[in-house]
Amino acid sequence: MATLNYAESYQQALANAFPYKLFFGELMNKTQGYRWVDAKTIQIPRLSTTGRVNSSRDNIGTASRNFDNSWETKTLTNQRKWSTLVHPMDIDQTNLVASIANITKTFNEFQKFPEMDAYLISKLYAAWTTDIADEGYVGRVASSEDVSDGDKILAEFDAMMLRMDNARVPLQGRVLYVTNEKKALLKNAAKLTRTWDVQVQTIGQINRNVEYLDGVQVKAVPSELMKTAYVFTTGWAPAVGAGQINMFLVNPVAVITPISYTFAQLESPSALSEGKWVYFEESFEDAFILNNQADALQFNVTAAAPSA
Repeated sequence: MATLNYAESYQQALANAFPYKLFFGELMNKTQGYRWVDAKTIQIPRLSTTGRVNSSRDNIGTASRNFDNSWETKTLTNQRKWSTLVHPMDIDQTNLVASIANITKTFNEFQKFPEMDAYLISKLYAAWTTDIADEGYVGRVASSEDVSDGDKILAEFDAMMLRMDNARVPLQGRVLYVTNEKKALLKNAAKLTRTWDVQVQTIGQINRNVEYLDGVQVKAVPSELMKTAYVFTTGWAPAVGAGQINMFLVNPVAVITPISYTFAQLESPSALSEGKWVYFEESFEDAFILNNQADALQFNVTAAAPSA
Protein backbone atom coordinates (compact mmCIF):
# COMPACT_ATOMS: atom_id res chain seq x y z
CA MET A 1 0.00 0.00 0.00
CA ALA A 2 1.32 3.48 -0.84
CA THR A 3 2.59 5.56 2.06
CA LEU A 4 0.70 8.67 3.08
CA ASN A 5 1.76 11.79 1.27
CA TYR A 6 3.20 14.24 3.80
CA ALA A 7 4.51 16.66 1.14
CA GLU A 8 1.18 18.26 0.31
CA SER A 9 -1.44 19.89 2.47
CA TYR A 10 -4.79 18.25 2.06
CA GLN A 11 -8.21 19.60 2.86
CA GLN A 12 -9.98 17.83 5.70
CA ALA A 13 -12.69 16.38 3.48
CA LEU A 14 -11.59 13.59 1.18
CA ALA A 15 -11.99 14.20 -2.53
CA ASN A 16 -12.98 10.63 -3.47
CA ALA A 17 -15.30 10.95 -6.43
CA PHE A 18 -18.54 9.07 -7.04
CA PRO A 19 -18.79 7.23 -3.70
CA TYR A 20 -20.62 3.95 -3.66
CA LYS A 21 -23.80 3.20 -1.81
CA LEU A 22 -25.87 0.07 -1.35
CA PHE A 23 -27.51 -0.43 -4.73
CA PHE A 24 -29.59 -3.37 -3.45
CA GLY A 25 -30.71 -1.56 -0.33
CA GLU A 26 -34.32 -2.70 -0.73
CA LEU A 27 -33.17 -6.28 -0.14
CA MET A 28 -30.92 -5.58 2.85
CA ASN A 29 -31.80 -6.01 6.52
CA LYS A 30 -34.73 -8.33 5.82
CA THR A 31 -34.65 -9.90 9.28
CA GLN A 32 -38.22 -11.07 9.95
CA GLY A 33 -40.06 -14.35 9.42
CA TYR A 34 -37.58 -16.85 10.83
CA ARG A 35 -36.17 -18.12 14.12
CA TRP A 36 -32.58 -18.54 15.25
CA VAL A 37 -31.50 -22.09 16.09
CA ASP A 38 -27.94 -21.13 16.98
CA ALA A 39 -25.50 -18.37 16.06
CA LYS A 40 -25.19 -19.55 12.46
CA THR A 41 -28.47 -21.33 11.69
CA ILE A 42 -31.97 -20.05 11.07
CA GLN A 43 -35.24 -21.85 10.40
CA ILE A 44 -37.99 -20.43 8.22
CA PRO A 45 -41.53 -21.69 8.95
CA ARG A 46 -43.54 -23.20 6.09
CA LEU A 47 -47.27 -23.92 6.24
CA SER A 48 -49.46 -25.80 3.79
CA THR A 49 -53.16 -26.70 3.81
CA THR A 50 -55.54 -28.81 1.79
CA GLY A 51 -58.21 -27.28 -0.40
CA ARG A 52 -61.93 -27.00 0.24
CA VAL A 53 -64.36 -29.89 -0.34
CA ASN A 54 -68.11 -30.15 -0.85
CA SER A 55 -70.32 -29.69 2.19
CA SER A 56 -73.62 -31.39 3.10
CA ARG A 57 -76.56 -30.18 5.16
CA ASP A 58 -77.53 -33.73 6.09
CA ASN A 59 -74.38 -35.13 7.72
CA ILE A 60 -71.00 -34.19 9.09
CA GLY A 61 -67.65 -35.37 7.85
CA THR A 62 -64.77 -36.82 9.81
CA ALA A 63 -62.66 -34.16 11.47
CA SER A 64 -58.99 -34.29 10.64
CA ARG A 65 -55.94 -32.02 10.53
CA ASN A 66 -55.80 -30.42 7.11
CA PHE A 67 -52.65 -28.36 7.45
CA ASP A 68 -48.99 -29.18 7.81
CA ASN A 69 -46.01 -27.20 9.01
CA SER A 70 -42.30 -27.67 8.42
CA TRP A 71 -39.07 -25.70 8.72
CA GLU A 72 -36.69 -24.56 6.00
CA THR A 73 -33.18 -24.52 7.45
CA LYS A 74 -30.51 -22.05 6.30
CA THR A 75 -26.92 -21.77 7.51
CA LEU A 76 -25.02 -18.48 7.52
CA THR A 77 -21.53 -18.65 6.07
CA ASN A 78 -20.48 -15.07 5.30
CA GLN A 79 -18.19 -13.92 8.13
CA ARG A 80 -16.06 -10.89 7.26
CA LYS A 81 -13.69 -8.58 9.10
CA TRP A 82 -11.49 -5.53 8.52
CA SER A 83 -8.98 -3.68 10.65
CA THR A 84 -6.33 -1.02 10.38
CA LEU A 85 -3.66 0.72 12.42
CA VAL A 86 -3.37 4.51 12.33
CA HIS A 87 -0.40 6.32 13.76
CA PRO A 88 -1.31 9.64 15.44
CA MET A 89 1.38 11.38 13.41
CA ASP A 90 -0.33 10.24 10.19
CA ILE A 91 -3.44 12.09 11.32
CA ASP A 92 -1.54 15.25 12.21
CA GLN A 93 0.72 15.31 9.16
CA THR A 94 -2.10 14.84 6.63
CA ASN A 95 -4.21 17.70 8.00
CA LEU A 96 -6.66 15.17 9.50
CA VAL A 97 -7.32 13.50 6.12
CA ALA A 98 -6.20 10.18 7.60
CA SER A 99 -8.53 10.39 10.58
CA ILE A 100 -10.40 7.24 11.53
CA ALA A 101 -13.67 8.83 10.40
CA ASN A 102 -12.33 9.50 6.92
CA ILE A 103 -10.61 6.11 6.68
CA THR A 104 -13.74 4.16 7.62
CA LYS A 105 -15.90 6.35 5.37
CA THR A 106 -13.65 5.54 2.43
CA PHE A 107 -13.60 1.86 3.38
CA ASN A 108 -17.40 1.73 3.52
CA GLU A 109 -18.00 3.56 0.27
CA PHE A 110 -15.32 1.92 -1.87
CA GLN A 111 -14.92 -1.53 -0.32
CA LYS A 112 -17.53 -2.72 2.17
CA PHE A 113 -20.73 -1.48 0.51
CA PRO A 114 -19.91 -2.69 -3.02
CA GLU A 115 -18.75 -6.02 -1.57
CA MET A 116 -22.09 -6.37 0.23
CA ASP A 117 -23.91 -5.68 -3.05
CA ALA A 118 -21.74 -8.15 -4.95
CA TYR A 119 -22.22 -10.85 -2.33
CA LEU A 120 -25.99 -10.36 -2.21
CA ILE A 121 -26.65 -10.59 -5.95
CA SER A 122 -24.31 -13.54 -6.49
CA LYS A 123 -25.61 -15.45 -3.45
CA LEU A 124 -29.23 -14.97 -4.52
CA TYR A 125 -28.41 -16.11 -8.05
CA ALA A 126 -26.57 -19.20 -6.78
CA ALA A 127 -29.40 -20.11 -4.42
CA TRP A 128 -32.02 -19.56 -7.13
CA THR A 129 -30.27 -21.78 -9.68
CA THR A 130 -29.07 -24.61 -7.40
CA ASP A 131 -31.05 -27.77 -6.58
CA ILE A 132 -31.53 -28.61 -2.89
CA ALA A 133 -32.50 -32.27 -2.91
CA ASP A 134 -33.29 -32.66 0.79
CA GLU A 135 -35.65 -29.69 0.66
CA GLY A 136 -37.27 -30.65 -2.62
CA TYR A 137 -36.15 -27.42 -4.25
CA VAL A 138 -35.47 -27.48 -7.99
CA GLY A 139 -33.14 -24.74 -9.18
CA ARG A 140 -34.40 -22.31 -11.81
CA VAL A 141 -32.73 -21.42 -15.10
CA ALA A 142 -32.07 -17.79 -15.94
CA SER A 143 -33.33 -16.36 -19.19
CA SER A 144 -30.69 -15.79 -21.86
CA GLU A 145 -32.93 -13.82 -24.23
CA ASP A 146 -31.27 -11.10 -26.27
CA VAL A 147 -31.65 -7.69 -24.59
CA SER A 148 -29.38 -5.72 -26.90
CA ASP A 149 -31.82 -2.87 -27.48
CA GLY A 150 -34.60 -1.09 -25.63
CA ASP A 151 -37.50 -2.87 -27.31
CA LYS A 152 -35.98 -6.28 -26.55
CA ILE A 153 -35.49 -5.22 -22.94
CA LEU A 154 -39.16 -4.28 -22.75
CA ALA A 155 -40.16 -7.63 -24.25
CA GLU A 156 -38.01 -9.46 -21.69
CA PHE A 157 -39.47 -7.36 -18.88
CA ASP A 158 -42.98 -8.32 -20.03
CA ALA A 159 -41.99 -12.00 -20.07
CA MET A 160 -40.54 -11.76 -16.56
CA MET A 161 -43.65 -10.01 -15.31
CA LEU A 162 -45.86 -12.66 -16.88
CA ARG A 163 -43.97 -15.46 -15.16
CA MET A 164 -44.39 -13.69 -11.84
CA ASP A 165 -48.07 -12.95 -12.49
CA ASN A 166 -48.76 -16.61 -13.32
CA ALA A 167 -46.96 -17.63 -10.12
CA ARG A 168 -49.22 -15.22 -8.17
CA VAL A 169 -46.31 -13.08 -7.01
CA PRO A 170 -47.64 -9.77 -5.62
CA LEU A 171 -47.17 -6.82 -7.93
CA GLN A 172 -46.70 -4.36 -5.10
CA GLY A 173 -43.06 -3.98 -4.13
CA ARG A 174 -41.46 -5.45 -7.25
CA VAL A 175 -38.11 -3.91 -8.21
CA LEU A 176 -36.29 -4.22 -11.54
CA TYR A 177 -32.52 -3.91 -11.27
CA VAL A 178 -30.74 -3.35 -14.59
CA THR A 179 -27.20 -2.46 -15.53
CA ASN A 180 -26.51 1.16 -16.40
CA GLU A 181 -26.00 0.11 -20.02
CA LYS A 182 -29.44 -1.53 -20.21
CA LYS A 183 -31.04 1.44 -18.48
CA ALA A 184 -29.58 3.72 -21.15
CA LEU A 185 -31.00 1.48 -23.89
CA LEU A 186 -34.36 1.37 -22.15
CA LYS A 187 -34.62 5.16 -22.21
CA ASN A 188 -34.53 5.04 -26.02
CA ALA A 189 -36.95 2.15 -26.52
CA ALA A 190 -39.25 2.94 -29.43
CA LYS A 191 -42.27 1.31 -27.76
CA LEU A 192 -41.63 3.29 -24.62
CA THR A 193 -41.17 6.65 -26.31
CA ARG A 194 -44.27 6.15 -28.45
CA THR A 195 -46.27 5.58 -25.30
CA TRP A 196 -44.75 8.26 -23.12
CA ASP A 197 -43.16 10.61 -25.66
CA VAL A 198 -41.32 12.98 -23.31
CA GLN A 199 -42.22 14.19 -19.84
CA VAL A 200 -41.98 17.94 -19.56
CA GLN A 201 -41.40 18.90 -15.94
CA THR A 202 -41.28 22.66 -16.45
CA ILE A 203 -40.74 24.89 -19.41
CA GLY A 204 -37.40 24.09 -21.00
CA GLN A 205 -36.78 20.92 -18.97
CA ILE A 206 -37.20 17.41 -20.36
CA ASN A 207 -36.98 14.35 -18.14
CA ARG A 208 -36.32 11.00 -19.85
CA ASN A 209 -35.72 9.05 -16.67
CA VAL A 210 -37.43 5.66 -16.57
CA GLU A 211 -38.10 5.26 -12.87
CA TYR A 212 -41.15 3.00 -13.05
CA LEU A 213 -42.46 0.47 -15.57
CA ASP A 214 -46.00 -0.82 -15.04
CA GLY A 215 -45.74 0.15 -11.38
CA VAL A 216 -42.34 -1.52 -10.93
CA GLN A 217 -39.45 0.57 -9.66
CA VAL A 218 -36.48 0.55 -12.04
CA LYS A 219 -33.00 0.92 -10.52
CA ALA A 220 -29.70 1.12 -12.40
CA VAL A 221 -26.68 -0.76 -11.03
CA PRO A 222 -23.06 -0.72 -12.27
CA SER A 223 -22.43 -3.80 -14.37
CA GLU A 224 -19.48 -4.83 -12.19
CA LEU A 225 -21.96 -5.34 -9.34
CA MET A 226 -24.29 -7.51 -11.46
CA LYS A 227 -22.18 -10.64 -11.97
CA THR A 228 -23.26 -14.22 -11.27
CA ALA A 229 -20.16 -15.05 -9.20
CA TYR A 230 -17.41 -13.26 -7.29
CA VAL A 231 -14.23 -14.07 -5.41
CA PHE A 232 -14.09 -12.70 -1.86
CA THR A 233 -10.49 -13.18 -0.82
CA THR A 234 -9.39 -9.66 -0.01
CA GLY A 235 -12.31 -7.45 -0.89
CA TRP A 236 -14.27 -8.59 -3.91
CA ALA A 237 -13.67 -9.27 -7.60
CA PRO A 238 -15.75 -10.90 -10.38
CA ALA A 239 -14.96 -14.59 -10.69
CA VAL A 240 -13.37 -15.92 -13.87
CA GLY A 241 -16.17 -17.09 -16.14
CA ALA A 242 -18.89 -15.17 -14.29
CA GLY A 243 -21.94 -14.27 -16.34
CA GLN A 244 -23.33 -10.76 -16.70
CA ILE A 245 -26.71 -10.23 -15.05
CA ASN A 246 -28.51 -7.77 -17.31
CA MET A 247 -31.86 -7.69 -15.52
CA PHE A 248 -32.97 -8.83 -12.07
CA LEU A 249 -36.67 -8.57 -11.29
CA VAL A 250 -37.53 -9.33 -7.67
CA ASN A 251 -40.18 -8.93 -5.03
CA PRO A 252 -38.29 -8.44 -1.75
CA VAL A 253 -40.79 -10.61 0.15
CA ALA A 254 -38.89 -13.66 -1.16
CA VAL A 255 -35.51 -12.54 0.23
CA ILE A 256 -34.14 -12.55 3.78
CA THR A 257 -30.79 -11.15 4.88
CA PRO A 258 -30.19 -12.22 8.49
CA ILE A 259 -27.42 -10.68 10.59
CA SER A 260 -26.05 -12.84 13.39
CA TYR A 261 -23.26 -10.64 14.73
CA THR A 262 -21.78 -7.21 14.26
CA PHE A 263 -18.89 -5.62 16.11
CA ALA A 264 -16.89 -2.44 15.59
CA GLN A 265 -14.50 -0.78 17.98
CA LEU A 266 -11.77 1.85 18.04
CA GLU A 267 -8.96 1.42 20.58
CA SER A 268 -6.86 4.32 21.73
CA PRO A 269 -3.07 4.17 21.36
CA SER A 270 -1.47 1.92 23.94
CA ALA A 271 1.74 0.04 24.65
CA LEU A 272 0.29 -3.10 23.05
CA SER A 273 -0.46 -1.21 19.83
CA GLU A 274 2.91 0.57 19.98
CA GLY A 275 1.23 3.95 20.23
CA LYS A 276 -1.15 3.51 17.30
CA TRP A 277 -4.91 3.77 17.02
CA VAL A 278 -6.51 0.36 16.25
CA TYR A 279 -9.80 0.00 14.41
CA PHE A 280 -11.49 -3.41 14.05
CA GLU A 281 -14.89 -4.53 12.78
CA GLU A 282 -16.47 -7.91 12.09
CA SER A 283 -19.87 -9.12 10.93
CA PHE A 284 -21.60 -12.45 10.35
CA GLU A 285 -24.41 -12.12 7.82
CA ASP A 286 -25.90 -13.78 4.78
CA ALA A 287 -28.63 -13.70 2.15
CA PHE A 288 -31.20 -16.36 1.27
CA ILE A 289 -34.31 -16.88 -0.81
CA LEU A 290 -37.49 -18.53 0.43
CA ASN A 291 -37.77 -21.78 -1.51
CA ASN A 292 -41.53 -21.63 -1.89
CA GLN A 293 -41.33 -18.06 -3.22
CA ALA A 294 -38.48 -18.54 -5.67
CA ASP A 295 -40.68 -17.43 -8.57
CA ALA A 296 -40.48 -13.92 -7.09
CA LEU A 297 -36.97 -13.73 -8.56
CA GLN A 298 -36.28 -13.55 -12.30
CA PHE A 299 -32.89 -13.16 -13.97
CA ASN A 300 -31.70 -12.37 -17.47
CA VAL A 301 -28.04 -13.34 -17.88
CA THR A 302 -25.46 -13.19 -20.63
CA ALA A 303 -22.92 -16.00 -20.26
CA ALA A 304 -19.24 -15.11 -20.22
CA ALA A 305 -17.45 -15.41 -23.54
CA PRO A 306 -15.37 -18.61 -23.85
CA SER A 307 -11.71 -18.08 -23.01
CA ALA A 308 -9.30 -18.23 -25.93
